[in-house]
Amino acid sequence: MNNCLSFSLADTCSFLKEHDNYIILTHASPDGDTLGSAFALSLALSSLGKNAWVLCPDQIPSKFNYFAKQCGTEPKGNATVISVDVADLKLLGKLMNVYADKIELAIDHHISNSHFAKRLYLDSSAAAACECVYWMIIELGVSITKTMADALFTGIATDTGCFKYSNTTPKTHIIASKLMECGIDAAAINKLMFDTKSRARMEIERMALESAQFYFNDKCCVVCATLNMQQSSGCSEADLEGLSVLSNCVEGVLIGVTMIETEKNTFKISLRAYSPYNASAICAKLGGGGHIAAAGCKITGELPQAKEQILSFIKQHMEEVDAGSDSCK
Repeated sequence: MNNCLSFSLADTCSFLKEHDNYIILTHASPDGDTLGSAFALSLALSSLGKNAWVLCPDQIPSKFNYFAKQCGTEPKGNATVISVDVADLKLLGKLMNVYADKIELAIDHHISNSHFAKRLYLDSSAAAACECVYWMIIELGVSITKTMADALFTGIATDTGCFKYSNTTPKTHIIASKLMECGIDAAAINKLMFDTKSRARMEIERMALESAQFYFNDKCCVVCATLNMQQSSGCSEADLEGLSVLSNCVEGVLIGVTMIETEKNTFKISLRAYSPYNASAICAKLGGGGHIAAAGCKITGELPQAKEQILSFIKQHMEEVDAGSDSCK
């Protein structure tokens, strides 16, 4: 959207105070950050006497039940529509056609945001959308409750890989410490998010690891989770969340690719990259985007052709980056 207005934190909070009857949209295949930011913001608006309703395109995994609880009532008309942690309209899934032209404000931290909303608050230095929402709650003068803190901490922890990804900053740790002072059980949240797996999740991980193939002098690893593998393992959509970590945990791998088949011959690509490579630059060529270290896109076609397509763009990117590095020597 060419006429998207860039909002500051103060602008955003003024907007939130002036309006009411909110629908807060998350992205499809919801993760801790989109859900944490949505429900924390909803609770904050409710504490200001506003009506706010969280709307997710897909079923919310039960592991988030400790904070993902609705308050208010779903607006039936004259709603103010907000999106959180949504970089592009396509990420709204089945809600895209309904709300594509109705989003008044987008709150995001992805530098690849496509400026689809009428107004955009974007902080690309934030490790998670929950960092953005934390500062909004502070600016709004709302006291952070334990449930708000649970939601915000979950989003920050999951988007930083339990504070080990390169997007983690001193500000991230400061916010996390403030949230811990609100009485959350950080250890319990981290255990639930990172160390607790269903047997089906363990099985799909085993199958994905068996599918692993290495390319470009073992600098790139590709793992797959096809529909057949998902059916055989008995995994749910929630079990697939975070599967992308498998492709980049091998020594020497600088680009990890996870291909999850979401419907026949349609693959969700999750790409992780380490310096000097740029995950967002690769995925942008396929209509996706994200961050330098983590990005995603969608590819259609049978598995061999889909894999060949993403690998061709990775090879091109690596050659361009490596040639630039050589020229600087």
